Amino acid sequence: MSLSAGERLGPYELLARLGAGGMGEVWKAYDARLDRTVAIKFLHAADTSNLQREARAIAALNHPHICTIYDIGPDYLVMEYIEGTPLPVPMAPGDAIRFAAQIADALAAAHTKGIIHRDLKPDNILVTATGVKLLDFGLAKLQRPAVPSEANTVTETIGGTLKGTIAYMSPEQAQGKPLDVRSDIFSLGLVLYEMLSGERAFKSGTPVDIIAAILRDEPKLLDAPKQLREIVERCLRKSPAARFQSVDELKGALQASAATPTACKPTGDNASVAVLPFANMSASKDDEFFSDGLTEEIIIALAKIPEIKVIARTSAFAFKGKQDDIRRIAETLGVTKIIEGSVRKAGNRIRVTAQLINASDGAHYWSQRYDRELSDVFAVQEEIAAAIAQALQVALAPKFASTERYQPSLPAYEAFLRGRHLWNKRTADSLTKAIQYYQRALDHDPSFAPAFAGMADCYLIQATFTFTSPAVSMPRAKAAVMRALELDPGLVEARATLACVSALYDWDWAGAEREFQRAIALAPKYSVARQWYGASLCAIGRFAAGREQLRAALELDPLSPMIGTQLAVGYYIERRYGDATRECAKVLDLDPSFWAAWHILGLCYEALGRPDDAMESLTKALHLSGDTPFAYASFGHALARSGKKEDAGRVLSALQSRSESEYVPPYGMALVCCGLGRNSDALAWLEQACEERSPAIALWLRCEPRLDPLRSETRFTRILQTAGLG
Repeated sequence: MSLSAGERLGPYELLARLGAGGMGEVWKAYDARLDRTVAIKFLHAADTSNLQREARAIAALNHPHICTIYDIGPDYLVMEYIEGTPLPVPMAPGDAIRFAAQIADALAAAHTKGIIHRDLKPDNILVTATGVKLLDFGLAKLQRPAVPSEANTVTETIGGTLKGTIAYMSPEQAQGKPLDVRSDIFSLGLVLYEMLSGERAFKSGTPVDIIAAILRDEPKLLDAPKQLREIVERCLRKSPAARFQSVDELKGALQASAATPTACKPTGDNASVAVLPFANMSASKDDEFFSDGLTEEIIIALAKIPEIKVIARTSAFAFKGKQDDIRRIAETLGVTKIIEGSVRKAGNRIRVTAQLINASDGAHYWSQRYDRELSDVFAVQEEIAAAIAQALQVALAPKFASTERYQPSLPAYEAFLRGRHLWNKRTADSLTKAIQYYQRALDHDPSFAPAFAGMADCYLIQATFTFTSPAVSMPRAKAAVMRALELDPGLVEARATLACVSALYDWDWAGAEREFQRAIALAPKYSVARQWYGASLCAIGRFAAGREQLRAALELDPLSPMIGTQLAVGYYIERRYGDATRECAKVLDLDPSFWAAWHILGLCYEALGRPDDAMESLTKALHLSGDTPFAYASFGHALARSGKKEDAGRVLSALQSRSESEYVPPYGMALVCCGLGRNSDALAWLEQACEERSPAIALWLRCEPRLDPLRSETRFTRILQTAGLG
């Protein structure tokens, strides 16, 4: 292509070249007919297929932040000439919010017309006196500079499959998958990241490296106000379902961040900490249970201090063995301080080192080394918690200072820690072994209350996860937790477990609420108490109050897939299926193998009349769960509701056969029967579940959508009344 100033193209006189690249040129020109300046985009002959697409796209739009089209020729496009400058990077957060909201406004207009930009990047955005202008809806990839920038050297297609600028592609675009509006949202997130930081989020060397980074890596932590940073992070989630679902939703979040006074300055919450797993420095790797146990005890001790926000075990231990940047960890967990440490155990002696680190600059607020007898480990835990409180200038509550210290025998304490280590795995086998270790601890020290509490938790989870019959496990859980509280009425873990037993087994809802509140009063930052309290409130239809507790738990344990899934359960039984699917998407973005989230997602799709999506999600749940009876029952119900009643009947028969060798919850059998329209059989199974006081009755019966065909039955009403849910 050879063009020069002064040449004429019909009514247009070329004035100056504005930019050039591998696919064509852009010229400033004068339109003599209308006495106006225009911009003309010329494309090489091989690339003119994009011209018609871009002309149709822009012609369909009339928006103040989108460039206007005037004319089209065989190999050129005449557009509005824009007196503007390239998008300046970096920029102040307020400017970034304003420009990003304008870009979102322009994209919303395009999306409304069914147009996806597919090539959003800073080079396609100009800043004028009245705001931004969005350019290039045809993937023309024209650059303003004469020499292509690093980002634009990879705009060509690879193998004829990729379209767009690789550095600004969404994961699905980089994989050549079908795109929707959420792809543009990812690209806008990349642009916003660059507006705030001055650098691209993914800047590896070759195109292949960039694609790999987009698919696999998280960008460097953004140094921006928290609320704005969270908006960018949500835009950049790998799963489209976990992003903003429309640019209008994104624009609303941007406007909210601009209106929030605290959005433009860092948090002032200095009393927020995460205790990372203490490193095992002992000679034996088998002693890892001890360092993990000490870490968890410090977390629980700090949770008793009302003025300190301490992150729960699940989220803190997500970073075990990882060499992540301290600042990224702190931002992920929503804290300002990190506690690190190590444990060396040798015979009857321990050496514990601990340090409190300021996440923003790595400065050490406090550090200490403890060389003690192993039997003094409880004192070390409380001394560390007290030292942290002092370093944060937080006063200890009197109840904390007066807490009795346990002095178990060394074999009892080690057995207890091994039991807790196994309990945290939450499998049927690990729970059985954990109970054995807790019993071993009690054999050594019958007055060791935490071992009774740990045993009660194992029995509770066995019944709740349907590993064993609740008629067997729940009475054992109740006996163990009552003994723990006889020995130590202030043991917060036992208080929370007693509340669960009261709700899920005794069906004493008022008593359960009192115990939950007592547990929270003992340790306001103990996430487990808030998690189960929230689940119990949702189960009895107090959804708003339940979500308040679950969100408080999630703030303390932000990486917990179980808490996120319980939020989804609450929305599901409230019939807010869209909200439930969004919560499931967040969980699966964190942990794609968490079967319970796939399970709830499948139930939502079933309720929304999307049987194919429901079966896909429930199949994943079934496989990931190891074919647990409850997941299999949901699969059977969905088969029946989608018209595959013979297949559902086979599921029911298989469950009945399995019940001869393992525990199969009658609630699950009821679900399959209900799906098959065998209401009388479903009610009989629910009556059996009620007789054995199944936790499923407490958690699901009152609001479960799948049981709606039974709600007019007198027998169903009687079951509700028996469980205190009528």
